[in-house]
Amino acid sequence: MRCGEVWWADFGERRPVVLLSEPSNATFQAMHIVEPATVDITGVGLEVALGSADGLPLEGVVRVAFPRPGRVPCTWLTTVTEQDLIERAGALSESKVGQIREALRLSEVLPQA
Repeated sequence: MRCGEVWWADFGERRPVVLLSEPSNATFQAMHIVEPATVDITGVGLEVALGSADGLPLEGVVRVAFPRPGRVPCTWLTTVTEQDLIERAGALSESKVGQIREALRLSEVLPQA
């Protein structure tokens, strides 16, 4: 299990996640992958599209919201354990992982390097 891999995870239901860290104490930082939404989030957040072009068996997006006064941004950033991970679905390129990290940096979830 490595950074950039996409896994099916058990959150009470089977959901895809992309691992964004190497394991630390048997936990990983991960982002939920959601179906492409029909709502335009321009100015409110960013989406990084994932799918067959990345070698994945599913089409979806990682959605990152920008902070706004009076709002708590939902970035779908979570912590998972090895026990949460059910089955490997694929892996993203370093470039695609970089796009996700840049979206998180812009959303102020990750500090600037």
